[in-house]
Amino acid sequence: MTASLSYHFEFYFTCAVVTVGAVGTAINSLILYAMIASKQHKKHLLIANQIVMDLFTSFCLMVSFAVKLCNLRLTGRLGYWLCMLILSEALVSMANTGSVVNLAAITADRYLKVVHPVWSRKRLRPWMMYSAVAFAWFVGAVYHTTLMFKTSAVVDGVCYGFVFYKSNVDRAIAGVLYISIFYVIILVIFIFCYGRILVSIRRQAGVMAGHSAARSNSVKNKSNKMQSSVIKTMMLVCMFYAATRLPLNGYIIIMMVDPDKTQRLCHRHHGRSRHDSIATSSSWWSIQTRLYGYVIIMMVDPDTTQWLRHHHDGRSGHDSTATSSS
Repeated sequence: MTASLSYHFEFYFTCAVVTVGAVGTAINSLILYAMIASKQHKKHLLIANQIVMDLFTSFCLMVSFAVKLCNLRLTGRLGYWLCMLILSEALVSMANTGSVVNLAAITADRYLKVVHPVWSRKRLRPWMMYSAVAFAWFVGAVYHTTLMFKTSAVVDGVCYGFVFYKSNVDRAIAGVLYISIFYVIILVIFIFCYGRILVSIRRQAGVMAGHSAARSNSVKNKSNKMQSSVIKTMMLVCMFYAATRLPLNGYIIIMMVDPDKTQRLCHRHHGRSRHDSIATSSSWWSIQTRLYGYVIIMMVDPDTTQWLRHHHDGRSGHDSTATSSS
């Protein structure tokens, strides 16, 4: 009875993830098309890259869990690579980690343009933006590819992804590095950059208000609006990032403290094409990143948001283009 309930739960959960992946693919495709149609993909290269990463992750998530529904018995070289790339969710993890790095790059870009505008105008070059895009993809690919080949394997036709470490010390090192780099440091970057942006806006508002008493009310209102926007952005990004990634980091800590739990979880569904229960954690970790792109666009790229709203209202393509270009 318990085994039957567990099977049905996993089946419906897998179907739900496939659905979410399909919806995420559709939404991110629409947002990317909107950016291209409104000519904003060149102006906001890092944001466009964020949407591309989210699109890639959604698609890989959908494909990975759709293949899991087939319950294949893996054999030969094809089975090996199917496990390494698809069933282990390695491609999903690569894009997710890259999107985290890219999100930090977007935050740093906002910080430089607001807090150090003169320096950014003189020193920031297009090649730096392209390098940041390439670096985000590179970090995700290198980190998870290295880990994948060392800790994943096909045993008796079943895929076990990111499970087999040489020792508990290796497992602990990998966990500490991941949490430190992709959780703590990224969160510190968000808090530092948005905090300095808020301080800079307040300082600039005070200087502008002192120049003209006649315009003090309008300047004050504009300053309050900008400060409110920055605070909302800071709170949304920091709280959303910290909350949604906490379950995965909690899972990693549990595996570090009780490494034998990994083996128990792996053998709970022996004979089925699946890896350990990190699938659940990484799946929801993947799902939450689908929201990052849209949140960033809503706060940073009003032109694309307008384009989306006009299309949602059923307006003509001519009106939408005119609104985007205005």
